[in-house]
Amino acid sequence: MMFGKKKTASSALVPPVRLGVNIDHVATLRNARGGAHPDPVRAAHEAVRGGADGITAHLREDRRHIRDEDLVRLRRELSVPLNMEMAATEEMVSLAETLRPHACCIVPERREEVTTEGGLDVAGSQAQLLTYITRVKNAGIRVSLFIDPDPVQIRAAAAVGASVVELHTGAWAAGADGEMERLKEAARLAAELGLEVHAGHGLSFGNVAPVAALPQIRELNIGHFLIGEAVFDGLAPVVARMKTLMGAARRK
Repeated sequence: MMFGKKKTASSALVPPVRLGVNIDHVATLRNARGGAHPDPVRAAHEAVRGGADGITAHLREDRRHIRDEDLVRLRRELSVPLNMEMAATEEMVSLAETLRPHACCIVPERREEVTTEGGLDVAGSQAQLLTYITRVKNAGIRVSLFIDPDPVQIRAAAAVGASVVELHTGAWAAGADGEMERLKEAARLAAELGLEVHAGHGLSFGNVAPVAALPQIRELNIGHFLIGEAVFDGLAPVVARMKTLMGAARRK
């Protein structure tokens, strides 16, 4: 009698990939009218109900979507890890030290940008980043750096003491030639240097599978697409579908 395919040694060693759901744009919608609706914290709970392994929220300098009080409530109420995205500034590091989320992902930030446009220049700002990373780590917070899939930036991330790199997948999502090879090589190098590898930006139902299949990647962070699809189908079912696609890609 058949009881399913026998696992090979290689497939048994590949861990599942986690899904972090970014709820920023629920707050964007709330802030368009003011008031408290829709509530990004409620959205976080819905994402967890759908299978999210963590929640990501980006506290920008201009507070255009997530606000300080949102993070306080998320930290208090969530049953899964909270990942605070932030710029490398004294204000944000001090807030992180007070809030103590599970993780902080340091991202580049410009006020005029609509969304994060590229990876952090770690190689060009190692001294400043080392100071901030040391403080955040001393507060018991895991530090991630959002970078392009570039060997120079990956080696710099390891040098400044990051625990995690999140590879920017925006170029892959936009259909850039050769980008999957860049992601593969970057993921391999980061893992060889002892960094945990995450990825995100621009991922959707249609393009997530090849990224989720990379064996070194442990987590994907996805926001805008999931929130957009939730308008039509609800956030918990959309998150559940994304998890199914990621799991299927991983098993292959």
